[in-house]
Amino acid sequence: MNTPNTPDRPDFIKLQYAFAAHIRNPEINPPPQNIEQRRMKIYCELFYNNVEDFMANTFPVLHSIISNERWHALMRDYFFRHQSSTPIFLEMPREFLKYLEYEREFDPADPPFMLELSHYEWVELALSTMDEEIDQTGSNAYGDVLTGIPVVSPLVWGLSYCFPVHKISPEFQPQVPGEQLTHLIVYRDKDDEIHFIESNPVTTRLLQFMIDNEYMNGQAILQQIATELKHPQPDIVINGGLEIMKDFISRGILLGVRI
Repeated sequence: MNTPNTPDRPDFIKLQYAFAAHIRNPEINPPPQNIEQRRMKIYCELFYNNVEDFMANTFPVLHSIISNERWHALMRDYFFRHQSSTPIFLEMPREFLKYLEYEREFDPADPPFMLELSHYEWVELALSTMDEEIDQTGSNAYGDVLTGIPVVSPLVWGLSYCFPVHKISPEFQPQVPGEQLTHLIVYRDKDDEIHFIESNPVTTRLLQFMIDNEYMNGQAILQQIATELKHPQPDIVINGGLEIMKDFISRGILLGVRI
């Protein structure tokens, strides 16, 4: 939302606010006086087109499933309503998520999964641009994950959604949440490629346990999960969990065990 342009402001600040307000929403805010309309139109189109193009590339699925008219109405509303907390261009999609979650007025025509789908699409950009680097100096990729403390890559996120966001397309647009949560694991590998894996509640729990864990070895973690599941044969959970850990190591999700 625009900051009020109070009467006691200096003239040059009033001009700046009028300039910005017109660019944000030229339909309701008049252009500043004594500025050629042709030039203002160029500024309006330049600012909006840069934002809209970047958003369309960041949220391609969302862009593809709503009409062109509704897409531009959504972008215009975001452009006008939201005050970003950062000038960094790559942070704009995160600002859009804030707008959807806290500022977007209810519209029954909006897809019910719009926020979750947008978050899912944002994740790829966020993880690919993270400054975090994989440091292998504190872990042994060949250690025993049952007797050692598993080390999860800092470039791994576990995600859970009410809607199956990874399946949404122009042909598939569910209108109600799934009966169960959709669990996904997203990670950046050593070649900086982004990967998504569909998971299940137990594997998701195992990953989160290892992320949060400080002192327990792999055997103890899997034993704890078997206890939580009240499984009558804990060895089945432990053996299955060990295979998952080995797969995680091969993918780079697990870096190995703590040295």
